[in-house]
Amino acid sequence: MQKYIFLPAPRQLVWQEGALPLTPEKLIQLDAADPQTLRFAATRLRERLRERFDIEWQISAGRGLPATEVACTLTVLPQAVPQPEGYRLRITPTGIAIHAHDTAGAFYAICTLEQLLAQTNEPTLPAVEIHDGPDFPARGVMLDISRDKVPTMATLFALIDRLASWKINQLQLYTEHTFAYRQHPLVWAEASPLTGEELLALDAYCRERCIELVPNQNSFGHMERWLKHAPYAPLAETHGEFETPWGMKMQGPFSLAPEHPGSIALLRELYDELLPHFSSEQFNVGCDETIDLGFGASAEACRARGVGRVYLDFLLKVYREVRARGHRMQFWGDILIHYPDLVPELPRDVIALEWGYEANAPFDAHGAQLAAAGVPFYVCPGTSSWCSLAGRTDNALANLLSAAENGLKHGACGYLNTDWGDRGHWQMLPVSYLGLAMGAAYSWCLASNRDADVPAVVSRFAFDDPSGAMGRVAYDMGNLYQKPGLPIVNGSPLFWALQWLEDPFSLYSQNLSPEAIHATLDAIEAAIAPLEHTAMQRGDAELLAREYRFTARLLRHACYRILMAQQTDPVQQAAAKAALAAELETLIEEYRGLWLARNRPGGLKDSVARFEELLASYRA
Repeated sequence: MQKYIFLPAPRQLVWQEGALPLTPEKLIQLDAADPQTLRFAATRLRERLRERFDIEWQISAGRGLPATEVACTLTVLPQAVPQPEGYRLRITPTGIAIHAHDTAGAFYAICTLEQLLAQTNEPTLPAVEIHDGPDFPARGVMLDISRDKVPTMATLFALIDRLASWKINQLQLYTEHTFAYRQHPLVWAEASPLTGEELLALDAYCRERCIELVPNQNSFGHMERWLKHAPYAPLAETHGEFETPWGMKMQGPFSLAPEHPGSIALLRELYDELLPHFSSEQFNVGCDETIDLGFGASAEACRARGVGRVYLDFLLKVYREVRARGHRMQFWGDILIHYPDLVPELPRDVIALEWGYEANAPFDAHGAQLAAAGVPFYVCPGTSSWCSLAGRTDNALANLLSAAENGLKHGACGYLNTDWGDRGHWQMLPVSYLGLAMGAAYSWCLASNRDADVPAVVSRFAFDDPSGAMGRVAYDMGNLYQKPGLPIVNGSPLFWALQWLEDPFSLYSQNLSPEAIHATLDAIEAAIAPLEHTAMQRGDAELLAREYRFTARLLRHACYRILMAQQTDPVQQAAAKAALAAELETLIEEYRGLWLARNRPGGLKDSVARFEELLASYRA
């Protein structure tokens, strides 16, 4: 028998004898108290049959249809499938029978059936019995749309379709300043923000595909896009320099001042406008990385009550505002986890978001702490695509796996895979596909997906490439971060080679041998080579190939920049700088075009400015 693969792989799958011929003029029978709830799933199946084999099946409701006319029954029967979102899919030589716990289970059965259809060259389906259901009740993706890059609606719709096919059931769009608040145009004027009408459209699109679009608005730290403007400046914790927990100097403003009454007043106004655009009853208020807390306006309060107490007091104010609006609060748990004596004071209807992005992230220790305190929590790994250009494949897979393992161990109620865009959001969206796909697989059923052939399943179901070549490109390009031989936390050395411009870069470049950099250049060529042999069956295949070729060019540029910095002959170094400057000019123009292919123009200027700083350093 042909080998079939799935993403995610089902919990239980048993192949049977025989096959079902797919013939036209058959019926899809809907059997549910409200057949309308199954109509979207049935329509998807009909469309895939039409696309794949030019076969037309009609959709009908009820139980009295002639058996000879029915090719597929779609039944919601909770007593037969006890697990929420679970389903049973049985294909025999005489038909397809789907029993699901609920509408989502029926939809996911169709998604599995679609993946089977995509691998069938003849209008037949192999006989099989599948019993399936999720490990985590909530399986989410959080996409950063505040680090310069706000996707177009077309990009978001396409991504939602992809995530739904992988059985993701929650989506968050991380927002600092990229919602078009009516009373605050100063903040988002250059950002090409999402409008209320667009959020309503996204919410409806998600609901059809069994995805909960959860509102997300940072509400404490990471508010610099607001606080830098004069009308909001009085609400800032700091305005001068402060030292971050990781030893770097940073210039405020950054966080809201928790003791200022205007801070909570601003949040009330934002919540009142934002939340009605969502059908979800959950709300992620952020509140992570309040790294300047106690360095400015709240310094006296923090000395008197302690930083943790001041943080928690403000978080509880936010909580009361969220509850008053009928929502359940999610918040990033990175601050409060360091004050274990305060964690038990959290209300039991909040959800702590326990995040960590390295392979050794402390999901075990922190999960145990939250579980012991009785606080519901999600594990929140990441795609590892940001600050990397091409991703960090091995780190991403280890991080995603650890989150699933320890989330299950400690009873996490959700798994939220994050995709950030720090420092200009330079990575192309497809670089994140591998991490997004495998996070979906591990959060659905860890046992059946732990040993997945990652390049193969990613190639077919993330890139629509049955040849396997594109999955191999993504996998190997994502492992180039290891080639220079200098580990970097939360990033890759080649990315930082383009970001560090003065003394830090020279110190950094001295720790990289020319031999390692030349080996990296060879590895780039080897990793990108299979791109010529892909067979991507998707409308943006050409664009996707351009994005990966551009990424390879950026990686090469970083290598040559390191070699230039190591050059001891001033004449040769000057010539190398001139060549790099000329190349970077062309790269910047290409970057602009690639950005606009998937994203809105707002934020492009800020992202390009980081490249222009590099260009200026070549010409200095």
